Amino acid sequence: MSVERTSVGLDVHARSVVGAAIDGVTGELVQERLVPDPEVVIAWIRGLPGPVAATYEAGPTGFGLYRALTAAGIGCTVAAPSKLIRAPGDRVKTDARDAVLLARLLRLGEIHPVAVPTVAQEAARDLVRAREDVRGALMRARHRVAKLLLRPGHVYCGGKAWTGAHDAWLRRIRLEMPGTRAAFEADYEQVQLTLARRDRLDAAITAMAADSEYTDLTRRLCCLRGVSTLTGFALAVEIGDWHRLTGATIGAYLGLVPSEHSSGEKHTRGGITKTGNSHARRLLVEAAWHHKPAYRRGKTILDRWALAPAPVVARADAGNRRLHHRWTVMEARKKRHTVANTAIARELAGWCWSLAVMDT
Repeated sequence: MSVERTSVGLDVHARSVVGAAIDGVTGELVQERLVPDPEVVIAWIRGLPGPVAATYEAGPTGFGLYRALTAAGIGCTVAAPSKLIRAPGDRVKTDARDAVLLARLLRLGEIHPVAVPTVAQEAARDLVRAREDVRGALMRARHRVAKLLLRPGHVYCGGKAWTGAHDAWLRRIRLEMPGTRAAFEADYEQVQLTLARRDRLDAAITAMAADSEYTDLTRRLCCLRGVSTLTGFALAVEIGDWHRLTGATIGAYLGLVPSEHSSGEKHTRGGITKTGNSHARRLLVEAAWHHKPAYRRGKTILDRWALAPAPVVARADAGNRRLHHRWTVMEARKKRHTVANTAIARELAGWCWSLAVMDT
């Protein structure tokens, strides 16, 4: 239950803010439509009977309003949208009703807060998400090139695609029809431009991973197989405060646990929930595939271990052995590879957490 006299719910959009305030003493409800200026919002809240607590949903508007309210001495909570309790029969949704709902839930203590990153953490998160966007754009651009060439019968059979040899083969192609040739040149140019953007972002991430607040954590995570500098830095940035999680909850936090619908004696389980951070989940699923081959300590992993404390290295070595053993057991049980890999990714998340919070 809220101990503040007034509970304020804010429905925040890019061009408007709708506020609803509930006075816990008189029960009065005050509503107001405001411009999206933090100073205007703060001035309206200060005119309410104090003390005041405010909340709004996490969304595309970011955390600027939270920081402004906190700096002004007003308690603010950023609510997780997926955790808001809504009546199943409520079929009317407006900004005003959303603001009132937030104020009531805050009054009842039913707001589930999200972890608000610092400005520096948000900047690092912007960097890794820009890299993730470029990865998707590069994949789509390459698909366009391949499918365009497939229609006139140009199929590459000289090994893996998108290597130096494949690029040389693409440059030798001569298309007769002007329209097809222009389309191919445009798509191929897009691939080259996207590759250049990806390389610039990779260089920026590598530099930040080597000298930032995430350096130690990134080096710890990179002691596990399948976790490169880019992956380790992205996991460190996306999850942020690892101490708010446990080894038992990080899998559920990232949506790597099975969904379940049980009632009475009936128990039904489905695929993974896929809740939480999709970027971090994809990175762990991709890293899990690296634990399938036999475990050998090669030069790459030894170079990464040289940058981490000895207790972290010992624990990471145990984790690498454990995860490969789990792969072997699941293969012996004839588990589908996708199912087995997801299970390995869930356990890999736990090992990453143990390295992140480990005292050395």
